[in-house]
Amino acid sequence: MIRINENFTKLKASYLFSDIAKRVAAFQQANPDKSVIRLGIGDVTEPLPGVCIEALHAGADELSRRETFKGYGPEQGYAFLREAVAKHDFQARGCAIDADEIFVSDGSKCDCGNIQEIFSGDLRLAIPDPVYPVYVDTNVMAGRTGANVDGRYQGITYLDSTPANGYVPAIPSTSADLIYLCFPNNPTGAVATKAQLAAWVDYAKRNKAIILFDAAYEAYIRDPQIPHSIFEIEGARDVAIEFRSFSKTAGFTGTRCAFIVIPKTLKAYDTTGQAHSVHALWNRRHSTKFNGVSYPVQKAAAAIYTELGRRQVREMTDYYLGNAKLIREAVTSLGLSCVGGENAPYIWVNTGGDSWAFFDRLLNDAQVVCTPGAGFGRCGEGHVRISAFNSRDNVIAALARIAHALKR
Repeated sequence: MIRINENFTKLKASYLFSDIAKRVAAFQQANPDKSVIRLGIGDVTEPLPGVCIEALHAGADELSRRETFKGYGPEQGYAFLREAVAKHDFQARGCAIDADEIFVSDGSKCDCGNIQEIFSGDLRLAIPDPVYPVYVDTNVMAGRTGANVDGRYQGITYLDSTPANGYVPAIPSTSADLIYLCFPNNPTGAVATKAQLAAWVDYAKRNKAIILFDAAYEAYIRDPQIPHSIFEIEGARDVAIEFRSFSKTAGFTGTRCAFIVIPKTLKAYDTTGQAHSVHALWNRRHSTKFNGVSYPVQKAAAAIYTELGRRQVREMTDYYLGNAKLIREAVTSLGLSCVGGENAPYIWVNTGGDSWAFFDRLLNDAQVVCTPGAGFGRCGEGHVRISAFNSRDNVIAALARIAHALKR
């Protein structure tokens, strides 16, 4: 008799963004004459940078000629992209990361979920709350948690991110083996200082743990004192893995390209205490289950590291941060407190009440979609996430609608 992986039955009935989509669809069906502005899901709206379009075309043209045709590429990624990433994203910031420590993939969401496959099924987890749902759900699927009780899975040490700690969780008093951190944070937009990250590196060393550091939004950091990478912290090479994405950096949400950084010095242990190279384990998993990102897409990704590409990426991220500034100003003028939006494209608004009720109010009264904080965890209740990813005209129109709805 064929059987299912029963860990899947422990998952909540629906994924957060599926719930949102259903509510929005129901509203639109009931109100076909009303236009909806989406400031919920973090999908980009602006066209790809010009250098990326040119590189895509050039890469496709190469595939049209026998002498330049490419078939299967290296699963780890083409050397030209890995070398550009190592040079500009890490070595330029003083991080000792080599090109062969970078693995190109089709998305950080995939990497964040897939990485846990190479680790033991009985690891102790430390995961922030609120949190990007993928961190939790993939570990539930893998059987590392108990049942969901009152909105939290047994077996996880939840790292509370609240107004009291500036939405940057404190080091736990208990031990953990696998630690998820995300800065700039999704969903809160909060950032961590070098001192705060150094404390996590020290904790990981003491516990022989590994930090999974999601830096998908680092391109939005403008404060020069805020680290862009966990590898800016001394000793992080021995305890950390980093995830990066071109999705929000250069608008690749539909193009699909990202990378994961695993230092060759990073070790994990078997039941006898023998150390093993995490880099080697991931290389085996990656080579076995992944055929690589297409050549034209990697050419497009590499283009952002040219002088013109860096300028165009900066213009794009500045554009979204301009939206975020408008959102922050509008929210605070309505008497609501918020964080984020200064070094991140998300604004985390403290509504002071039920987050789904606030979501419904904005949808029904303003025809604006946000993301209810309760969908990100228990500590997300009383908050909503507003995304800066939309056109300037739509953001301005949405803010006028919100002001009208909330002042009634």
